[in-house]
Amino acid sequence: MLHVLVFGAVFFPGLFLLTRRVLASIFKQWNNADLVLVSERCVSTVHALLATSSGFIVVTTCKNVMTDRHWLATAFVWFAMPYMAYDIYAMYLSHWYRFQVKGHEEYKEHSFRTVNMFLRRECLLVLHHIVLLTILLPVTLFFRNELGDFFIGCLFTAELSTPFVSLGKILIQLGLQDSILHKVNGVIVLFTFFLCRILLFPYMYWVYGQHYGIPVYRVPFHLPLSCTLGNICVLAPQVYWFYMLCRKGIRLYQRERKMRETASN
Repeated sequence: MLHVLVFGAVFFPGLFLLTRRVLASIFKQWNNADLVLVSERCVSTVHALLATSSGFIVVTTCKNVMTDRHWLATAFVWFAMPYMAYDIYAMYLSHWYRFQVKGHEEYKEHSFRTVNMFLRRECLLVLHHIVLLTILLPVTLFFRNELGDFFIGCLFTAELSTPFVSLGKILIQLGLQDSILHKVNGVIVLFTFFLCRILLFPYMYWVYGQHYGIPVYRVPFHLPLSCTLGNICVLAPQVYWFYMLCRKGIRLYQRERKMRETASN
């Protein structure tokens, strides 16, 4: 699978550079911060679509949720590993250009200070990527005894919400934050995030319980402790991010209602 790993290491950074160049030729008024932000979002969308498609194929193919195999459950993990490392760098680059454009003195050049400020600002997201890259992906590849491809496919589908999150940021970049499309997209973000990043875990526990003929509340005690702890570590930030999305949605709704009331008066 080394060739798949190498392909992923070339594909994602290459797509980022290509997207940035194409956008620069189309939107000549955009600065580097704009170009990097949208390019990063486009690459994230491509990764998410590939992950979700792979997950759907694996889930629908594996009838026995424990023993059935599909090559994508392993191959896509090898392919996606470089994406995690690339995305941390792309997020840092977006952070750096955003503050450079705003005129912050510290951001005239890259330094340990700018990296430290990025890590402090995006601590949870970077930690999430590092945990996936250094713990969960290696466990998926080497420590599950060729069992549970179905559940790996389920985890792939968690990326379903990412294209809509990215679309929201791109619409804001295009000045369409007050459009109907942005509002509809916001509802879809909340729905897909809750469905595929939070409800996904109870669903997997229910499917596991059905397979072994045990009630869902006993599943955590039937699984190895390391598996349950790993699921908690993955689920916890998803719950936090969903809470933050809901807060943002409520603020936008209240702002729009206040604007309507002001206009009517």
